[in-house]
Amino acid sequence: MKNLLPFFATAVLLFFASQTEAQDFVFKPKNPAFGGDTFNYNWLMASAQAQDLYAEKRSSQSTQKNTVDAFANSLNNLLLSQISRQIITNQFGESGLQEGQYTFGNFQVDVASSLDGLTITIFDQVQGQSTQIVIPYF
Repeated sequence: MKNLLPFFATAVLLFFASQTEAQDFVFKPKNPAFGGDTFNYNWLMASAQAQDLYAEKRSSQSTQKNTVDAFANSLNNLLLSQISRQIITNQFGESGLQEGQYTFGNFQVDVASSLDGLTITIFDQVQGQSTQIVIPYF
């Protein structure tokens, strides 16, 4: 009887092995960026934002930095505008720009009349860069 036990165990295993069926393994990603369902996007984003420990710290720093940067840029633009207005008034008087070539330190300013309007070319002699401003006639 002891010799029959391995035989019966093998027969039972072969019987059950022939009765089993397999199915294909299908992987469906959750992330829509990798082919998942597009309706998962909001759930994934909410989950990521809930786990973000530094969001509040980052947003408060960026708001404060943006406010300070905006104020500094505004102040800088205001000062440059006032200085340029004062230079033009001192240099050209109340009548405004006259055609010609002018030099202010490292800058050479050419003022000429064209079909499009008054053309002002500003050339930086140190860096070799130039800017052209066209003020149209009305």
